[in-house]
Amino acid sequence: MAYEVEKKIVSKDFQENIDYLSERLGVKKSFDVIRLDLEYAGRKMALFLVDGFVKDDILHYLMRYLSELSPEQIEENTLQRLLKTYIPYVEIDKSNDLNSVVHTVLAGPTALVVDGIDEVILIDARTYPVRGPQEPDMERVVRGSRDGYVETIVFNTALTRRRIRDRSLRMEYLQVGRRSKTDVVVCYLEDIADLDHVKDLKESLEAIDTDGLPMGEKTVEEFIAGRHLNPYPMVRYTERPDTAAAHLYEGHVIVFVDGSPSALITPTTFWHHLQHAEEYRNKPVVGAYLRIVRFLAVWASIFLLPLWYLVAENPGLLPPGLEFIGINEQGHIPLLIQFLLIEIGIDVLRMAAIHTPSSLATALGLVAALMIGQVAVEVGLLTYEVVLYLAIAAIGTFATPSYELGLANRIYRIILLLFTAWLGVIGFVGGITCWIIMLTRMKSFNVPYLYPFIPFNYRGMRDVLFRAPMPLKNRRPTFLHPQDPDR
Repeated sequence: MAYEVEKKIVSKDFQENIDYLSERLGVKKSFDVIRLDLEYAGRKMALFLVDGFVKDDILHYLMRYLSELSPEQIEENTLQRLLKTYIPYVEIDKSNDLNSVVHTVLAGPTALVVDGIDEVILIDARTYPVRGPQEPDMERVVRGSRDGYVETIVFNTALTRRRIRDRSLRMEYLQVGRRSKTDVVVCYLEDIADLDHVKDLKESLEAIDTDGLPMGEKTVEEFIAGRHLNPYPMVRYTERPDTAAAHLYEGHVIVFVDGSPSALITPTTFWHHLQHAEEYRNKPVVGAYLRIVRFLAVWASIFLLPLWYLVAENPGLLPPGLEFIGINEQGHIPLLIQFLLIEIGIDVLRMAAIHTPSSLATALGLVAALMIGQVAVEVGLLTYEVVLYLAIAAIGTFATPSYELGLANRIYRIILLLFTAWLGVIGFVGGITCWIIMLTRMKSFNVPYLYPFIPFNYRGMRDVLFRAPMPLKNRRPTFLHPQDPDR
């Protein structure tokens, strides 16, 4: 049966209204959906709410206020008198659509149905179970703010607005999902952002046709970004309000999804996933050094293993004096199989670490080090060189600021390794060429993925490679088409 979303006008019959709401909300079927039958000022009233979503003290105060009303006080213009005089609360609204009231109550606000009124009063006295805005595990810094986004969208928008006291900051509200009605907010600076991109992004969000968003922002990304067979991320995730604020000032557009502590930054390029807040929390020279080291680690995580495999299988490619780079002792298992085994082993170890309680993490690390590092070499399953170079590549993967980019680079590393094992030098060079062509053809919301490298832009590439002093960063990125290019 199709999920009904047709408009249902509030009836003048009080009993019909509360019966409809009770049936749609499942009042007698769900213990946490509550209907309070009341009578104030000689009129029948009913409160519909979800237990656990409502601030009890506020409702108690409003109920006490209503209990002191006399019939004469609300005899004329009942709705307006209640809204503007006798219900003293900030977040209050009305609706004449019962289906809309059902969705509103399930989102947390309270509905007040009053006999003789053909509209329902909505009181947003909700509260959600929420953790504190602590520092994100994935984006830690030595110095800087320690607050991070949480699972409540209102908290996240407040953390962002706290850092951007700009009159042009816009937080546009949408609901996505036929059944879930998940709250989504599109955030941007109206005087800076490309409004065409904002329009396209909102249309993409409104076009999402699914029951719900159980995986939050990740489901949204798959709907609006596409390219499902491409492992590289089309948006950047962040849990830091200062990182989101910095991107807003550049002209990016942020998407918040209720229930998710991560914000989506759009559009982004390959190089955005290699930036980290730590670079901007140090002096420019130190930040530039950290960025160069990070780049070297990322390139090593991608190309080091296939390159070493190539020279290990073809020692003649090594110039004089570098023969030690090759393999000293051949193991019982071919090198390619060793690499694949240890790649899978590291992924298994990573998944085990995620599912292991923190109190057992040390024990897991010891077991992994003994089994994979030492015993596997002694029994001939692996060679020392394989363990060494894969460890370097793994460290480079963990040094990648974007978790999604690190996983994508790992998949490409395995593909490049297979090409190298199959075709040798041709496979290595051809694999890198195909990778660059693939990234060049990619676009994130009509922005070239490798910009400013391809197409080349000197100023943009300089900012990518070196962390420039903030006083010299007086221009916004041109690929974002900002309305105000001057910082």
